[in-house]
Amino acid sequence: MTDPFIAIRGLHKRYAEGDELRTIFADLNLDIARGSFVALLGQSGSGKSTLLNLLGGIDLPDAGYIRIDGQPLTELSETARTHFRRRQIGFVFQFFNLIPTLTVVENLLLPLELNGLATVAQRDQALALLDQVGLGQRRDSFPERLSGGEQQRLAIARALVHGPALLLADEPTGNLDAATGAHILELLLSLHRRAGTTIVMVTHSRDVAARADRVLVLDAGHMREIAP
Repeated sequence: MTDPFIAIRGLHKRYAEGDELRTIFADLNLDIARGSFVALLGQSGSGKSTLLNLLGGIDLPDAGYIRIDGQPLTELSETARTHFRRRQIGFVFQFFNLIPTLTVVENLLLPLELNGLATVAQRDQALALLDQVGLGQRRDSFPERLSGGEQQRLAIARALVHGPALLLADEPTGNLDAATGAHILELLLSLHRRAGTTIVMVTHSRDVAARADRVLVLDAGHMREIAP
């Protein structure tokens, strides 16, 4: 039997709220296959973004472990988790998180620079990706000059430019109008299919969830699976 690409076992996470401890996860177990697209649903405060942060090694659980592609993420030092995240994980944030003082192409190339991959060949591939998302003519613009849809397309390209094995997306279409959101989703899924990247996407949209391979719902610290 093939080992899962992502394996979560016995995951516990609590946060302090005043004098109280709020349980986010209690003994969470989950397997995710390589190359799959998983939609993550749940009410506000149910732990969706917390789970993304744990999968990205930004945060650590109180108990349990996370293994990604055989790497025991929860056993790594903070420095090792940072290096793993830079190499293997791409993030698409709801509010883009573009660097305003960098141009479109400079934002795009940042993951390559951080990973020491900014060779001529890699830069050429990155510029080709910029063309694929329709921003080839905006390479010297700054983020403030882009529309919301253009900023999100840039954020997606930046998340994928270094060829990550795992893409974590937090409401990537949440701040966009319906037409732009649908276009962004098609673009993301097209790039996903081409590269075989595993996607875990937080969303409130049933239309987005309907395109996923699996739909998981977080509720009161527990997870259940429903049909897409």
